[in-house]
Amino acid sequence: MNQRIKKPGRTGATHHWNIEAVVSDLRHLRTADHERRAGPVKLPSRKALVAVMEGFSAALFPHRLGPVDFTEEGVDFFVGHTLDVSLTELLKQVRLEFALTSGVADLIDPESDRAASLVSAFASRLPDVRALLDTDIRAAFDGDPAARSIDEVLICYPGVTAIIHQRLAHILYKLGAPLLARMITEIAHSATGIDIHPGAEIGERFFIDHGTGVVIGETTVIGRNVRLYQAVTLGAKRFPTDEHGALVKGGARHPVVEDDVVVYAGATILGRVTIGRGSSIGGNVWLTRSVPPSSTISQAQVRSEDFHDGAGI
Repeated sequence: MNQRIKKPGRTGATHHWNIEAVVSDLRHLRTADHERRAGPVKLPSRKALVAVMEGFSAALFPHRLGPVDFTEEGVDFFVGHTLDVSLTELLKQVRLEFALTSGVADLIDPESDRAASLVSAFASRLPDVRALLDTDIRAAFDGDPAARSIDEVLICYPGVTAIIHQRLAHILYKLGAPLLARMITEIAHSATGIDIHPGAEIGERFFIDHGTGVVIGETTVIGRNVRLYQAVTLGAKRFPTDEHGALVKGGARHPVVEDDVVVYAGATILGRVTIGRGSSIGGNVWLTRSVPPSSTISQAQVRSEDFHDGAGI
């Protein structure tokens, strides 16, 4: 059977894309952007950070997330080698972030020393992260009757994936690499549908059940033994602007959730409000005020208060 083979790039019709003009316009925009930034700067690599996070996860949990073919005697060697590779790559990415924020493409001194110090400080915190994650995984197992084992929780639960990324990213955020921290939590967001800002402060035994659609803002503070269900939002109520109409960055604008709180599916809590210890926030509740400890807030209660107060909460 004779078949006509088209040449690469040909569609069988003649098109006039005016490619030269498009390339010229894009070059002009790139040049203007480089001038604004005081020179071209290479961005940190999302692909590299995916590999870095896989390495850190495997080093933290080598028997569960590492290779299946090493012996018990080889565990420490695997962990050490994996950490060395991952930390070395992380150092490259930190230097790229520092170059981006300083506007200098090639940082040798003194910024390279600052990057190395940051990564060294990050490495020293890894045992603390492992200890925290053990409490999170245990909380998920204890809190979900469908969980058959700790191993199932670690390798299957999207909430655990999200909190592994957030706890590691939170250290970078605090140490002074906020862009890399945000990229790491966005990697987890893409994989799980759970959006936790790296700036959020989260206590031990944190459990997100199911998880899809959960949003936790930058200045959120979460106590210990808190459980969230899917589609929960811990967000900001309003965004102040300056005299020019630009958003004012920073400032505490997200909720404080105290110890032993449960927030059920679809609940939205906005603003710098406090959810008192031991409270239960029902599904689909919209809450913009603080509640005292041991409160039980339901949709019906919120609607009733809204009606009697003559205003929203």
